[in-house]
Amino acid sequence: MSAASRTAATRVVEPPVPGRLRERLALGSSGVWAAVQSIGLSYTVVTLLAVVAVLDAPSASGVDGGLGAGVAVATGLWLLGHGVPLSAAGTTLTIVPLGITALVLFTLHVAAKRSAVPTLPAWVAGTVTYAAATTALAIALDVVGGTAAARGAVDVAVQVGAAAVGGLVVGGSGIALGMFSAPDGPLLAGLAPRWNPYLPDTFRLGMRAAVVGVGLLMGLGALLAGVWAVLGRDTAAAVAAGLGAGWLGTVLLGLAQAVLMPNLAVWAAAWLAGPGFAVGQDSTFSPTLTESGPLPAVPLLGYLPGESWSTPVAAWAPALVVACGAVGGWFAWRRLEPSLVRPRDLLWVVAGVVVVAGALTVLLQWAAGGSGGAGVLAVVGADVWVTGASVAAEIAGGAAVVLGGYLLVGRWRGDIG
Repeated sequence: MSAASRTAATRVVEPPVPGRLRERLALGSSGVWAAVQSIGLSYTVVTLLAVVAVLDAPSASGVDGGLGAGVAVATGLWLLGHGVPLSAAGTTLTIVPLGITALVLFTLHVAAKRSAVPTLPAWVAGTVTYAAATTALAIALDVVGGTAAARGAVDVAVQVGAAAVGGLVVGGSGIALGMFSAPDGPLLAGLAPRWNPYLPDTFRLGMRAAVVGVGLLMGLGALLAGVWAVLGRDTAAAVAAGLGAGWLGTVLLGLAQAVLMPNLAVWAAAWLAGPGFAVGQDSTFSPTLTESGPLPAVPLLGYLPGESWSTPVAAWAPALVVACGAVGGWFAWRRLEPSLVRPRDLLWVVAGVVVVAGALTVLLQWAAGGSGGAGVLAVVGADVWVTGASVAAEIAGGAAVVLGGYLLVGRWRGDIG
């Protein structure tokens, strides 16, 4: 064998395994760096606000505050945004401030889009790093705060487990959003063929239509919550003035309300769907009935709808949810080939709408509700299962009407066999 042939042979030899390992570590480190950036930014924002609020507390209410207390409050609130229960003053808060969750997802999205290489190793490394950070902060909050012994091993284990799961879900979702939106990132359409052996393409189309319908419903909920806020601004302002906070306390109170405004928007979506929501065990806020007992002095509660909102006209509010489903049905039909559509295809589309619309609603209502403290606020939010079933039925009903109408018209014209 000649020297030239030996040289050519050595050039086609695959690189050694350590080289591949180094490449994977390099890819994974980009995901780790994205997770670290997001944690640093979102946690810093929450900490600054919490520390300022706690340091201002002695002048506003005589509460003994300090830097350590501010950091502890910030850590608890930041973890609460990931679905981790927060124990404070003898009570447990489970209501997730969706504004903090949105802040975290935004920072994850931006950091992953800018820093993470859109590959599976980077996503796994970033997600694991993020979950490890949330778990470590939950442990530190219990150990350093001295609450572990008082609460018991079971409660601490639940909190730490929730931190791990919340970190995986929120961290993984945010990093994935950033990677998919990156210029060189993977396309969702490219992942669809992997589901072919398991889910029909018409079922997956129904899943996408459900996202459209639920997204429109949440938009209507946000619009309705804005109307409530405008009409109830005088009541909320009177409650805030009664608290006697200074200008700094007023600003911080406004920021705290902004964090919870997405929760009000999700409750407004439950109101539109019909079941409504509750603020207190014996209260009801729905299009057909409004019952409310005495509420604590929280300015945000001044935005809640009064009895004048429960009218015969308001009882038709679920029709708006059906209209959202109709738009989702139109979205699905536009992506079907009319000449090839059969009734069973439309059934698969509607089935996808039912499953995803119900699941998304249950998840959102679960996160937006829960326990907001002791007393009246121990029960806050909508009944997740009733609301999920109602939204699924209404959105699927609207989609079915549109799809069925297109099918009938197409057969009448002869476009569909």
